[in-house]
Amino acid sequence: MTERQPEQDDEQRQEPVVVRDRRKIDPLTGELRQSEDVAEGEPAEPAESAEVPAVEFPDVPETPLADTSGPSAGEGIVDEAVIPPSSVAEVEKQLEERTADLQRVQAEYANYRRRVDREREAMASGGKASVVTDLLPLLDDLERAQAHGDLTGAFKAVADKLTGVLEKAGLESFGDTGEPFDPSVHEAVQHDTSPEVDGPTVTTVLRRGYRFGDRVLRAALVAVTDHEPSAEAPAEGQRQPVDPPVNGELPIDADENAR
Repeated sequence: MTERQPEQDDEQRQEPVVVRDRRKIDPLTGELRQSEDVAEGEPAEPAESAEVPAVEFPDVPETPLADTSGPSAGEGIVDEAVIPPSSVAEVEKQLEERTADLQRVQAEYANYRRRVDREREAMASGGKASVVTDLLPLLDDLERAQAHGDLTGAFKAVADKLTGVLEKAGLESFGDTGEPFDPSVHEAVQHDTSPEVDGPTVTTVLRRGYRFGDRVLRAALVAVTDHEPSAEAPAEGQRQPVDPPVNGELPIDADENAR
C-alpha cells in the first residue's frame, strides 16, 4: 500500500495537457479566425460537432430504359430516323451482297478442306502401297517355301506375323483356281480349251496377284481354259460335215432334199 502511494502523488503533480488551436480558419463556420479568438495558454474547448444540413435534390422524372431486344423477324435493322428512307434499300442491298460473299467464301473454304483431306489420304495410301509393293517378292518366296514344306517352326511364325500385319494394313491377295477370268486383274500366259468349262476360267495360278485398297499392285499370272464344244454336238449355226464323193459323184445334201 505504501509503495503505490508515491506513484499516485507523482501523477497528481504532473501538469495538465494543454491543447492550443492555432488554425486560421474556423472549422465550424469556415471563416477566417481572429488572432484574439484563441488565447494562448488557455485550454481549447472541445469543438462541437457541426450538423451538416441535408441536401435536397430536385425531383428528376424517371426515364424509361431503352429497348435492347433488337428488331423482330422481318423488320429492318436500319433506323429510318437516323438514315433517310432512300438509303435504307441501298444499305440492305449491301448487307445482302456481303452476306452472299461470306457464304461463298465459307463454301470455298469447305471445298478446300475436303480437297486437302482427300489429297492427304491419297498420299498416305500411296506411301503405304509403295512399301507393300517392295515386299511382294518376299511374299512370293514365303508362298513357295510353304508349297515345298519348308515354312516351319520359328520361320513360319515370323512369316505369319508379317502376312497378318500387311493384311491389317489393307493388302489383299487374289487369283485362285476356278474363278472367272478377268483381264483387269488377271494376266493370261497360257491358253487352252476344254468342254468342262462354260467360259474363260482360271485353271492354274502361276503367280498370285495383290491389291491394296482399290489399287491393283500386281496382276495375277494365270493359265486360262476356254470352253470347247464337244465333237458329237455341232455348235449352233455350224452345218453337218459333207460325206466324201462316191464314184466321182457328190452325195445329195439332206438340206436340198428338204427343199
